[in-house]
Amino acid sequence: MKIQTILAALAALCIPAAALADAGHSHGDERAYGQPGDPKKPARIVQVTMREADGRMEFVPRTIEVRKGEQVKFVLRNNGAIDHEIVVATLAENLKHAEEMRKNPDMEHEDPNARRLAPRKTGEMVWKFTKAGEFDFSCLIPGHREAGMTGKIIVK
Repeated sequence: MKIQTILAALAALCIPAAALADAGHSHGDERAYGQPGDPKKPARIVQVTMREADGRMEFVPRTIEVRKGEQVKFVLRNNGAIDHEIVVATLAENLKHAEEMRKNPDMEHEDPNARRLAPRKTGEMVWKFTKAGEFDFSCLIPGHREAGMTGKIIVK
């Protein structure tokens, strides 16, 4: 076998970093709804509570308004009796991810735009909203979004 053939075969096995960033959960910098924030920089604090109430699952608040370019530190609290998560993304991305979660309900997230919390636990997430638009936040544990656990982020 010629060395050029071997080198071509090896090159074909190499996957560009950009392709890896788009596979499954992306970890790139800029997304349609912004980018991971810098915890060392100032941020507006937005408290978000996850809970079950009156036969529903919900986030409080359900709507969050943000200025384009603003960095937000989400201070999260699960006041519920079961695990909940928050995933910030476009509505289309969250609906697609929800399908993946139905196939693999124990999927764990290590993404800068998502946090899962056990009952009575707290967490934080820092995100910078670099683009105007309406974006989604949802709990993608199977059945939770359908039970009302979704909200909207409006970036002006």
